[in-house]
Amino acid sequence: MSDFADTALAVTARLRGLFPATPLQRNDYLSDKYDADIWLKREDLSPVRSYKIRGAFNAMRKALDANPDQQLFVCASAGNHAQGVAFNCRHFGVRGVIFMPVTTPKQKVDKTRTFGGDAVEIRLVGDYFDDTLRTAQAFCQEQGAHFLSPFDDPHVIEGQSSVAVEILSEMETPPDMLILPVGGGGLSAGVTRYFQDMSPKTEIRYVEPMGGASLSASLARGALVTLDRVDSFVDGAAVARIGERTFEVLKDVDPAHVLIAPEDRICATIIEMLNVEGIVLEPAGALALDVLDALRPAIRGKTVVCVTSGGNFDFERLPEVKERAQRYGGVKKYFILRMPQRPGALRDFLEMLGPGDDIARFEYLKKSARNFGSVLIGIETDDASNFAILFSKLDAADFAYQDITEDVVLSEFLI
Repeated sequence: MSDFADTALAVTARLRGLFPATPLQRNDYLSDKYDADIWLKREDLSPVRSYKIRGAFNAMRKALDANPDQQLFVCASAGNHAQGVAFNCRHFGVRGVIFMPVTTPKQKVDKTRTFGGDAVEIRLVGDYFDDTLRTAQAFCQEQGAHFLSPFDDPHVIEGQSSVAVEILSEMETPPDMLILPVGGGGLSAGVTRYFQDMSPKTEIRYVEPMGGASLSASLARGALVTLDRVDSFVDGAAVARIGERTFEVLKDVDPAHVLIAPEDRICATIIEMLNVEGIVLEPAGALALDVLDALRPAIRGKTVVCVTSGGNFDFERLPEVKERAQRYGGVKKYFILRMPQRPGALRDFLEMLGPGDDIARFEYLKKSARNFGSVLIGIETDDASNFAILFSKLDAADFAYQDITEDVVLSEFLI
């Protein structure tokens, strides 16, 4: 057993004084769907509904062991890391100052304050996370505080490795495959190192959101890459640059073993797990489940563990998530229709709709010509193939239209 594995076991034992091991549950629905033995490591059921509590605990404990007089800790976070730090500040009886972007949803700010109580102070600074981070680090230097990194820290990586310890300790035989979400890389690096030591035959697959695939970009170049643009929808995993220490662990991963999850498809996975299983997952927490369909041939008949990394889902986002899931499934579309300005034109259009079609939005945009007007129309249907029928009817009737469902610029501006 390596020194890292020994450390992971020791960290896990210490964590038992903070919270019990999160459940490792066989999921019958997914197992039947994919003809495999699928287990979920439910990090969404930790005290702060994510695995971040683990790394924050270990990093804070190590800092206090090194300097018992250290009483001020600082972090910058818009979500799960902030909550993990807040929880541990109250546990260790130290003071924490948590910097969060001004744009952070109130729900996340309130939850962080609840976990930390009087032990933490929350400062809302900056419109973007980079601004928040710079302010937090400057404050840290001025005050002589200890900065708690969300992922690029050896003690954080050790803390996250406890997820792997719990998985292997709860299974009679190691899984054939392990599926991990990847953001900054703290979880994936810690779990990978432990599995390399203790279960080297287990295949590992990694999942990144399409709008934040920094590991894939770095593996392709063979060096760390900073993405020019990041889609923040998967806010728990969308980072512009994976950590230096975490990439050192993951730099030899086969690029073919890193899968990309489109944001709209992740939404469909969130809705499926909520409706079918009653499991509430945030976008990052759904990553490992989102790629099961792509892995279907490889996992058939195998034992698979998926880490559901977080369940801090803001239900105010549910309408957006549902909408994106429908668009991914092809059962909702938006298009601009050039409507003739004549009596009966609207009736003619309505008669083209099938029994499973429903108008979700109808808005005149402008009168583009004397005899025509532009209309924004949103249609929901019960079968994606119904749109081919509708569009064929529109073509036959010489109705001019433009499908803008996948047009990012137009859809964001108009919808």
